[in-house]
Formats: sequence, structure tokens, C-alpha cells
Amino acid sequence: MKVLVINCGSSSLKYQLFDMTNEHVLVKGLVERIGLEGSILSQKNGEDKYEIKVDIPDHTKAISLVTAALVDPQHGVIKSMDEISAIGHRVVHGAEDFSGSVVINPEVMKSLNENIELAPLHNPPNIMGIQACQKIMPNVLQVGVFDTAFHQTMPPHAYHYGIPYEYYKKYKMRKYGFHGTSHQYVAERAAAMLGKPIDQIKVITCHLGNGASLAAIKYGKSIDTSMGYTPLEGVMMGTRSGDLDPAVVCMLMKKENWNIEQVDNFLNKQSGVLGVSGVSSDFRDIENAAIEDSNVRAQLALDRFAYVVKKYIGSYMAVLNGADAVVFTAGLGENSSSMRAKICEDMEFFGINIDKDKNFTRGVEVDVSTNDSKTRVLVIPTNEELMIARDTNKLMKTGKQSL
Repeated sequence: MKVLVINCGSSSLKYQLFDMTNEHVLVKGLVERIGLEGSILSQKNGEDKYEIKVDIPDHTKAISLVTAALVDPQHGVIKSMDEISAIGHRVVHGAEDFSGSVVINPEVMKSLNENIELAPLHNPPNIMGIQACQKIMPNVLQVGVFDTAFHQTMPPHAYHYGIPYEYYKKYKMRKYGFHGTSHQYVAERAAAMLGKPIDQIKVITCHLGNGASLAAIKYGKSIDTSMGYTPLEGVMMGTRSGDLDPAVVCMLMKKENWNIEQVDNFLNKQSGVLGVSGVSSDFRDIENAAIEDSNVRAQLALDRFAYVVKKYIGSYMAVLNGADAVVFTAGLGENSSSMRAKICEDMEFFGINIDKDKNFTRGVEVDVSTNDSKTRVLVIPTNEELMIARDTNKLMKTGKQSL
């Protein structure tokens, strides 16, 4: 059985085709600059690389090019689109409507459109990708896999804000959390590495990249996470401010005479480590500036980021009453040994001890803690696309409408 995974952005589309008999990736591809000049499709199958430079005005055209690339006589990996049994779509926001992956039907589409205001930058392209696939492949099962679904197990006292209850009811204002497929995947891999069932362990998962979030996972269920109503809440990120006093927003609007759109742009696109360092939103650039140029602001950005992540780990240790493991994943978490070491230093009270030699690694699945560390420190490369493919495959095999 073959499952196609689609991840649509406003001007891009990432895809992977899986053979679910062994979960092997047959091909990966990316369509860039949809609706813009210089649009391109690039596909990779092992050593074979394939590129198409052509005008791509919309997502329907992008999907048609993807299907053509998959069956291309020289560069494709299947003979016919009939070999694809189902398509799994990454959808960012499912609000309170979905606690698991679902087969897409008219009722699901209605809900996705109703939740656009909760994710105005992400849900519309997700919807466009689904509609394009429905148009081109109307008889293929379509599944929606939500970033927010995994965190729907949070208890009310974890997701409610300290605002009048009627605004929660009226506007759905509450913590939702994101990166759910990543947190779920690495939690399951952590259980396998520890040799225990997922429903018998407690883990703190740290998805650290340009976008970053942590989750407290108890016996396989998310009970708290750092991102909130939007991905702006939580730890400081590449360009997002993370947690701050709400009065800062009011003062910025007053002092700078900014409107809502300007404040939103400032907090989401100009802040974070970019704003603090003045160098870049890329942690690699910031680390280079701090080490090679002795850039004080770059070092401040790194120190601030590590400090906030450490605070979240500490708070989740309290919430979980201890953890079996702390897991690092995503671009920074998987590849920066220095950031992992900085976050975990002086945490012996929580039983966290990193082995410096083991920690000197990048992008591989490994336990980097000392032999006597009570809490294991694990590095696990995430695989959100595989999680989407797995959920899609489950629904296809069982015939259920939701997980």
C-alpha cells in the first residue's frame, strides 16, 4: 500500500510517497514559489534528482505536476496514480473539533473553513492542497492529520487562560499547542529506546528549531505544551517573541502608534533570537557570531533561549512529578550539541546528566546521558511525515472515519 503525504504552505508544497508495507520513503519532493515568478518542482529519489521550472499559478497546478513527476517514465517511482491508496494532509489547526486524524468529508471541510481565523496563515493553504487533490484524484481516500490533535488530551486547567470564561466559549480562546505529530512521534520512539510501553513512561519532548515547543507527555498523552492559542506563546523562537507581559503589547501600540497588524508582525516576524541578536533567525549564524566574532547580543540570544527551555523543562518536571526522559528533536535539538549541553547543565537535581562524549553527535537517534543519569537524555530525529502516513494507513485499513 502506498500513501502520499502532502504538506501545503501558502506558496509551497512538500510531499513524500511511502510504501507502507515497510514504511520506506520512495520519493521526496518540493514545489516552491506557487503563484510567483520562478516557480519550480524538485524531486529526489535516491541519487536521482529531477527539476521542473514552469509557471505554477495555484495549488491545483502544483498537484498536477506532482502526480506527473511521480509517474514520469525516467524519474518517477510508480507506473500509475492508481497505485496510491490514500493521501495524508498535514493540517495545522483543528481547534476543539478534532482529537485525532480524520477521513476528509464535507463536514470536515466545513470545520476547517470555520477555523481559518485561528490559523489564518496556515489553514487556507492546507485547505487549498486538499481541494486540489480532491479535484485531481477524486476517488482517492483523503485524510487530515492535525498539529493540534495530539494536545487535545490536555486537562482543562492546563489549557484555560485567566480571562473571563465567556471569551473561551465565544472565541475559542484557549491553549491548543502545535507540533503535535512531532511530539507524538518522538515520544513513541523514546518508549522504544527505553524498552517500555508508551503508557508506562513520562517524557518531556523538546521540539527545538526556528519554531520551538515543549510538551509534557504522561503515559502517551500530552498533558501540557508550551505553544498556546497560537504558535506565538512559549519559548523564544527564531522570529517569535514567546512568552512576554501582555502589557508590552499595549505599550508598543501606544509608544510606536502601531496598529494590530504591525504589532502582530513585530512579535511574530521581528522578535525572538533575530530581534535579540540582531544577527539572524538561524541559530547556526548566531552561534558563529557568538563564537567567532564574540558578539555579545548573539551570546545573549543563545543564553536566553537555553534559559527559557530549561525553565519549561523544570516546570514540566513538577507537572509530571519527574520524567523518565528528556527528548531533543527538530533542527536545533537534533544537531546542536552545545545547545543541548547548555540547556541541561546544572540540572542534576532532576537526575539529568549529559555525557559530553556521547552528546557530540548530530542528527542520529542516541542516548546522550551518563550511565548513572536517573533521567535519560535522548536525541531523536523527528519524522512528522511518517506519523501522517501511519495515521492515514490506519484509517485506510480499518475503514474508520477517525482515530
